[in-house]
Amino acid sequence: MMKAIVVTEESAGTAGMALADRPVPEAAGNDVLVEVHASGFTPGELTWPGTWTDRLGRDRTPSIPGHEVAGVVSALGYGTRGLSVGQRVFGLTDWTRDGTLAEYVAVEARNLAPLPGDIEFTVGASLPISGLTAWQGLFVHGRFEAGQSVLVHGAAGGVGSVVTQLAKEAGAHVIGTGRAADREDALGFGAQEFIDLDGDALADVGKVDLVFDVIGGEIGKQSADLVRAGGMLVTIAGPPAAQPKNGSAVDFVVEADRVQLGEIARRVRDGRLRTNVGRVADLDAAVAAFNPTERVKGKTIIRVRT
Repeated sequence: MMKAIVVTEESAGTAGMALADRPVPEAAGNDVLVEVHASGFTPGELTWPGTWTDRLGRDRTPSIPGHEVAGVVSALGYGTRGLSVGQRVFGLTDWTRDGTLAEYVAVEARNLAPLPGDIEFTVGASLPISGLTAWQGLFVHGRFEAGQSVLVHGAAGGVGSVVTQLAKEAGAHVIGTGRAADREDALGFGAQEFIDLDGDALADVGKVDLVFDVIGGEIGKQSADLVRAGGMLVTIAGPPAAQPKNGSAVDFVVEADRVQLGEIARRVRDGRLRTNVGRVADLDAAVAAFNPTERVKGKTIIRVRT
């Protein structure tokens, strides 16, 4: 048996999480069993269908949430290649299987990448969703090119801070948005300008080549008007609220990619990319960590092993 955080009903939110004993999963064909050292969790995943049902729509509660992992391979499933027992890894787990807020997790090997020994597990667990979302939104779906202007909503947040850094490194002029209290953090991550969404007029930004939207709603609708001819609105907040008049819009769901994870890890090692970890808590304190009494900047990471 192992310790794990479980959820049993969507309506309870993060307050409905509980620490429980669960069987250690087995590594199926092409899986690896990972001894979890650190786990990342996105509160929004408690509203995702895959948290509550399997791929056939059948109830699978009690579920173990969390889809970001950093740890060590402890067993290989039948036919698994590309990884070895004892190897440090990090990556993104399947949306419809039990997740990473546990002492062990079974993961398809293709969803993991080697984690260099000089990157801490807590840092590794903070990278998969934010890093892959930023990379895919900019370079795959956004078709970013050096010299373009990029408007990044939530530039001090988990995803937005990585978008800001990757875009700046790739030669963008970056305009970040957020609350007034986020200004210094956004500028610290590389934004050259900052827009306070509570006090500044978004329309004053003018036209940009690429908008990366993590907010949606009215902000997403206003953002469509900022895309210049031939530009792109990329969003992870659901279908775009509006279409740019002379540009394109795309929403997407992040996917695991070993090569892209490797690119992200290299940038972390080189000091070109830093993560936005706000709090690190142990597994037995996870429920409290996900229900803070005050705002915590950055991503909360659960350290499963010390």
